[in-house]
Amino acid sequence: MTDEQMAGAGSATGPGAGSATGPGAGSATGPGAGAPGAPQVPQLPPRPLDPIDRSIVRLLQADGRASIRSVAEQVHVSRANAYARINRLIDDGVIRGFTARVNHERAGQGASAYITLKIVQNSWRTVREQLRELPGAAHIALVSGDFDVLLLVHTPDNRTLRELVLTRLQSIPEVLSTRTLLVFEETDLLARAPAAGPTITED
Repeated sequence: MTDEQMAGAGSATGPGAGSATGPGAGSATGPGAGAPGAPQVPQLPPRPLDPIDRSIVRLLQADGRASIRSVAEQVHVSRANAYARINRLIDDGVIRGFTARVNHERAGQGASAYITLKIVQNSWRTVREQLRELPGAAHIALVSGDFDVLLLVHTPDNRTLRELVLTRLQSIPEVLSTRTLLVFEETDLLARAPAAGPTITED
């Protein structure tokens, strides 16, 4: 059952919500939907990472609170070298910031879903801005294939999730159809026991 069929039947969102898309799914939307109007942001040329840089990135992905001393010891370089490398990774845009990994169930967001969307051609920028405003939206991607946009959301429960899909998402004029894929279980591949170290500092 598609989300559109679910709306008509009034049934709750469930595992079957990921079936074939509904009306409007045949509209011409491709992987480049909206790409011609995408903002032109100056891009720095990619900088190949050496093995030490890659090790530093992996360490900071696993623990953004690691100290410079801890990072330096684990990658076997001096603190000054580790500090300079981290700053360069930040300046080059490789590291975009340091955030907390959240256990959404513990945070009261027990329902998670990936939602696929078909959108009107060349409407990506408009749709993206509206998706950013959705409560619980965690990730948005323009993709190729049978649909145009992949959205990850976290909500308190399935009722809230259903309301988000049927009321908020399907009220966006540029959204032609949606499919909801409930997440039953997920594994954080970067997860490990949290360290007690402070935020990245020179010490």
